[in-house]
Amino acid sequence: MRVLVLGAGLQGTACAFDLLNDSRVKQVLLADLQLPALPRFLQDVAGSRLEPLALDVRDEQAVRAAFARCDGVLSAIPYYFNGTLARLAVESGVHFADLGGNTAIVQQQKQLDAEAKAKGISVIPDTGLAPGMVNVIAQHGIDQFDTVDSVKLFVGGLPQVPEPPLGYQIAYSIEGMVDYYTTPSLVVRGGQPTTVDALSELETVVFDESVGALEAFHTAGGLSTMVYRYAGQIPVMEYKTLRYPGHAAIMRSVRDLGLLGTEPVDVKGQHVAPRDVFVRVAGAALRKGKPDLVALRVVVTGITGGARTSRAWEVVDRYDSERGISAMMRTTGYTLAITGLLQMSGAIAAGVHTPDECIPPARYFEMLAARGILVREVDAV
Repeated sequence: MRVLVLGAGLQGTACAFDLLNDSRVKQVLLADLQLPALPRFLQDVAGSRLEPLALDVRDEQAVRAAFARCDGVLSAIPYYFNGTLARLAVESGVHFADLGGNTAIVQQQKQLDAEAKAKGISVIPDTGLAPGMVNVIAQHGIDQFDTVDSVKLFVGGLPQVPEPPLGYQIAYSIEGMVDYYTTPSLVVRGGQPTTVDALSELETVVFDESVGALEAFHTAGGLSTMVYRYAGQIPVMEYKTLRYPGHAAIMRSVRDLGLLGTEPVDVKGQHVAPRDVFVRVAGAALRKGKPDLVALRVVVTGITGGARTSRAWEVVDRYDSERGISAMMRTTGYTLAITGLLQMSGAIAAGVHTPDECIPPARYFEMLAARGILVREVDAV
């Protein structure tokens, strides 16, 4: 296998590291517009199998040339590039997967299904943590029931030790966090897609004593196309973000004061968008880089064997202190790598599929477990 990883940031380098630990992978091309120094964990395994590559993904000729060298392409760059990149991958006849996060682009990629099947390759958008891993777990849960009443997904990336005022540190980008807190969340209610306010419908989700009680509230994007796939079939589906208690109230106040607004205001003769100021100031304060954890839970309620019951699955993963790899990098970058390995090994049917539509749960869970990321069934409370 020869693999091109797009993006040499946190998730891309974690993805490349995971691939290089698989003996079937003969070469990893790690591409970015400007290549930074490799992190120590990647230097330790790099050798001749890793080739850094300067690449501007807006240059279609250069992208086609890079794609021609590989069996699969894994995109860990911003979502707005993925529609074009998926098209180029299909035209080039190489497998493609990305971290996604934008349902409109996923629906655009779905239009490539017939051509991907004709080329004998697969395209899998939304293959990170959420959307991604959590959707595969949700589908596994749905498959355990005869009929399903509700599916609830909870995911959070958190510092292991919360610090005031937000009990939070940036795990990916503060721009993404602000988008999630200001964009209506798409859910299924009464069997139909609808939207609810971000940061709303607060509830408590209790993990074991090592994590404790967390608060959960609506944010956008985590359900991805499952909202439409199960419309008319499952009465309730929703995704909520997990944070330490008190976070939502503060961020709701910040938002309601207009400090996350995008409309410029006059400040001493300068026109400034409040959101830009918040991103600049709060982003610097929240980029702590301290040991983190990822907490995930999926709860499915329905009927099986004539009895109504609830079942739950959980992941709690922590910072790898030996290698200096965060839990968010492990659960996102490793997940992207696992998806690519499944594609290139022939475990995924040709065509364009979201993870919940195509990834075999048992094999996927085994591959996660081999990396120390455990999907466990727990009591539904």
